[in-house]
Amino acid sequence: MTDAVGFLIAGDFVSFMSGNTTRLAVAVGGVDPGAVLHLGLLVLVFVLGNAGGVVFAHFTGRRHGVIVGLVAALLLASAALSGGERELASIILLVFAMGAVNVAMERVEGHALGVTYVSGALSRFGRGLGRKLLGRATPNWWFEIVPWCGMLSGAVVGAVAFGLVGASAIWLSAAWACVIAVASLAIPARWRQQYFAG
Repeated sequence: MTDAVGFLIAGDFVSFMSGNTTRLAVAVGGVDPGAVLHLGLLVLVFVLGNAGGVVFAHFTGRRHGVIVGLVAALLLASAALSGGERELASIILLVFAMGAVNVAMERVEGHALGVTYVSGALSRFGRGLGRKLLGRATPNWWFEIVPWCGMLSGAVVGAVAFGLVGASAIWLSAAWACVIAVASLAIPARWRQQYFAG
């Protein structure tokens, strides 16, 4: 949801760094210094968001609700800064939040799970489908399609919300992150132990 709204606000991805990296390469090739600096900044901030998420998770006991709460706070701050001359600060907060959210859930039941990118999940799903067609499928091979379905549905909600209320749609994304953070407090600790790579 946040990536769709961020893209519609800024014209740049706030979590799809493969796309921004390709656009960065095109800007370098086309000798567009402004685009190079802007896209390079987005990639850097996303990486720093991932690093910041790891550090935050370490010092907060890797509690899922607290990590998602950080993301919600960053999204709320971004929404508050949205518009006018503070737009770049708002976008930077969106990108940092999307980097940090990757720490909230890295693995589920031994399966790698990226929460802001799905190319790997689609690739693993496609390979699983191929193995299924050959009669060599592993149990739960279809699980890899779940992150893609989640990302698609969230992006559709974000795009529709943006169409209805414009840039204010980032408030919906922030509110949803708050709901998820609170709901996460009800997840039993023994389940949360399976969310992280270690």
